[in-house]
Amino acid sequence: MATGQIFSCSTQALFYNYKQLPIQRMLDFDFLCGRETPSVAGIINPGSEGFQKLFFGQEEIAIPVHSAIEAACAAHPTADVFINFASFRSAAASSMAALKQPTIRVVAIIAEGVPEADTKQLISYARANNKVVIGPATVGGIQAGAFKIGDTAGTIDNIIQCKLYRPGSVGFVSKSGGMSNEMYNTITRVTDGIYEGIAIGGDVFPGSTLSDHVLRFNNIPQVKMMVVLGELGGRDEYSLVEALKQGKVNKPVVAWVSGTCARLFKSEVQFGHAGAKSGGEMESAQAKNQALKDAGAVVPTSYEAFEASIKETFEKLVEEGKITPVKEVTPPQIPEDLNTAIKSGKVRAPTHIISTISDDRGEEPSYGGVPMSTIIERGYGVGDVISLLWFKRSLPRYCTQFIEMCIMLCADHGPCVSGAHNTIVTARAGKDLVSSLVSGLLTIGPRFGGAIDDAARYFKDAYDRSLTPYEFVEGMKKKGIRVPGIGHRIKRGDNRDKRVELLQKFARTHFPSVKYMEYAVQVETYTLSKANNLVLNVDGAIGSLFLDLLAGSGMFTKQEIDEIVDIGYLNGLFVLARSIGLIGHTFDQKRLKQPLYRHPWEDVLYTK
Repeated sequence: MATGQIFSCSTQALFYNYKQLPIQRMLDFDFLCGRETPSVAGIINPGSEGFQKLFFGQEEIAIPVHSAIEAACAAHPTADVFINFASFRSAAASSMAALKQPTIRVVAIIAEGVPEADTKQLISYARANNKVVIGPATVGGIQAGAFKIGDTAGTIDNIIQCKLYRPGSVGFVSKSGGMSNEMYNTITRVTDGIYEGIAIGGDVFPGSTLSDHVLRFNNIPQVKMMVVLGELGGRDEYSLVEALKQGKVNKPVVAWVSGTCARLFKSEVQFGHAGAKSGGEMESAQAKNQALKDAGAVVPTSYEAFEASIKETFEKLVEEGKITPVKEVTPPQIPEDLNTAIKSGKVRAPTHIISTISDDRGEEPSYGGVPMSTIIERGYGVGDVISLLWFKRSLPRYCTQFIEMCIMLCADHGPCVSGAHNTIVTARAGKDLVSSLVSGLLTIGPRFGGAIDDAARYFKDAYDRSLTPYEFVEGMKKKGIRVPGIGHRIKRGDNRDKRVELLQKFARTHFPSVKYMEYAVQVETYTLSKANNLVLNVDGAIGSLFLDLLAGSGMFTKQEIDEIVDIGYLNGLFVLARSIGLIGHTFDQKRLKQPLYRHPWEDVLYTK
């Protein structure tokens, strides 16, 4: 491995398996360091393509998303780092696929628990092809002021506190990602900071070793001293011991191997990492510390003394003129995300939508302030749910029964009406359910099913102004307006619509008052004197009876009743009800496998 620097301020990466937070942290670090281009060139998310919006400083950018590693590498040939956030199940296969790409030079594997046999294959392939593997079970690595992998060094606040936004003089390598964050802080307190930091990962077989990176650091002119944090278990540290003995390292190395407390336990202890388990005296922390000290590394007497040893070594190099402490710079301010700022009370922002009928926050959704569990426990029906979501109150049972009755009676009126016909033709054209449903719903209007609101509006106005049926009908005639809710294509005075009769019977039995309905009946009596088909139809019945429901319940003001009619609530009942039938017609046609509909010639009048 050896050679030298593996990252720079122009390094770009491909990020495998989209994770918003670590990518945003990388981009925030880029901005903090003054990079001109984002360090994440592309995202690989198997099965997905497109773009992901993220922030680069104040600017919102779109990062390309690719579904395959090969496509991403071809699209971004300058991206030579592959950051793998795949699970341990797929990390090996995706990492090998990346290593085989000619453009990829470094692969970082975040997942822990990657099968050891797979890891060995990755290591073998990487070494044979002069590539670098960091991990598995790693948080990654960082070159101060230039590039970082994923969540390395934690939050922006921690990065600023550790002064990782500009390069220092210390090369640091550790097995532990968590301890790396601690050591970045420690090193910054007593030196001019980190130049490069690597966490090789805590699995038994890391893709690169402590000595691999120490030897790299030794070849980087800007690195003046190295700090190494090992741990008990395995023999990785002994490769560093050999490198020191052979004189391959000519810069000071301050090292400590954690796990000296293991001897206090009577039996073998497994620490956090898979590799942190002593398999004999040579793998103990004490033996490794002694070997490193004997080989020439600066090894303190305890972890508590580690900081002092680093400080002493750094100050000695400064005195010898080998280190000129880095001049401090002030990093730019990272814009705070709006959500974070709102939560902390720093800013306030207007909302874009107002909702008063439901709330999906908390443990369970609620309709009109009534929790979902309460709706089920109390045996509420569809009418009750409509009363909560449409009228924002729990209406009396007779009201909700009437609503349900309207829905049942208006659900369908055969295949010949315009809405059903449109839906049938659309379904037979091979269109999907939503398209077929909407094609039928679009026919609802003043001539088909959409006259309920108008019927209610005109009947209410006439009744409230005490107009006689004669004055009302003749007044509408003078205006050239047909009376909504009156008239039917089929029904007659001697063949009334059964639906109207059922609604009237229910209302007379249960409603406190049916004054608007009775007025509509009086209007019907007058219109029937003119023509036998000018009967009160279902639109007129529902419209007038809904006025009685609203007024008789005592739960709505006059202003609220007017608003309900004006907004179109009552037509909403027909839309909801008829959707049931239109969906049924769609399923019926598809179940029967009906072919494309073509209207017969003989049913068309061709004329000039």
